[in-house]
Amino acid sequence: MLRLASARVRQHCALATTLSTPRSHSRPNLNHQNRPSSLHLSTASSSASRGKADDEQQVRMLILGSPGAGKGTQSARLVNHFPIKVVVAGDVLRDHVGRGTEVGLRAKSVMQSGGLMPDEIMMELMSSQILELGNTNFLLDGFPRTLGQAQGLDKALVDAGRPLTLVANLDVPEEVILGRVLDRWVHLPSGRTYNLSYNPPKVAGQDDETGEPLSKRPDDNIETFTARLKSYHAQTAPLCEYFRSRSSSRKAEGGGMGLEYVNLQGRTSDEIWPKLEEVVRGRYPWLG
Repeated sequence: MLRLASARVRQHCALATTLSTPRSHSRPNLNHQNRPSSLHLSTASSSASRGKADDEQQVRMLILGSPGAGKGTQSARLVNHFPIKVVVAGDVLRDHVGRGTEVGLRAKSVMQSGGLMPDEIMMELMSSQILELGNTNFLLDGFPRTLGQAQGLDKALVDAGRPLTLVANLDVPEEVILGRVLDRWVHLPSGRTYNLSYNPPKVAGQDDETGEPLSKRPDDNIETFTARLKSYHAQTAPLCEYFRSRSSSRKAEGGGMGLEYVNLQGRTSDEIWPKLEEVVRGRYPWLG
């Protein structure tokens, strides 16, 4: 059942392409559970004065993908190659859990059960981080993950005059992801991730940059991870379709480049990276 769900998700996500996306004037219907979560952003005065062309060239990007798809690895590579500020949802979450904040304690109980974080917890965790970005070129890694979060974030950024310009979904086979779980080790203070199969640390058990010890995430076991994948896949198809349709409708409404959505398939981070780099350089040629 899990493999079938994963295949269906990839079918939905693969519908989106960057070169020819059919126009769609309809948006996914929201039920009571999927209402946009509240996120308020203040519009900087400089946003209104920027020309549309300049606004469309600013990096405001999301990386989507199931747990273990390599979002952290690709985010790190983007930051190393381009002048982009990254906000990693998982790092924000682990920071609050580690510090034992009120919202962190609520999140910890959800993590231990293997469920997907409720919208209100994720919006509470991420809102202050996004507010601080202003007009900075940014990349959000691992957020949003539900239709409610996506609509809440999208509306807030549009209202603030800083709409999203690129969404990239990392499409990795489920069997590959499950195989990565047991070999994954993390430097918790920085979020740097290693895998003994294809991206091992230079010194066993130590972070490459600090030499500090690596740890296993508490949810990195097959049982918990399988539950996380089931929860994630239930949300992925509508999320992909939402951003695909938003990409099409913004181009139709504005006549400009608007939002671009891409689905990047691969079995390893090294296989996906050249595709992602090409997309980013093509979408933002000023990055060089």
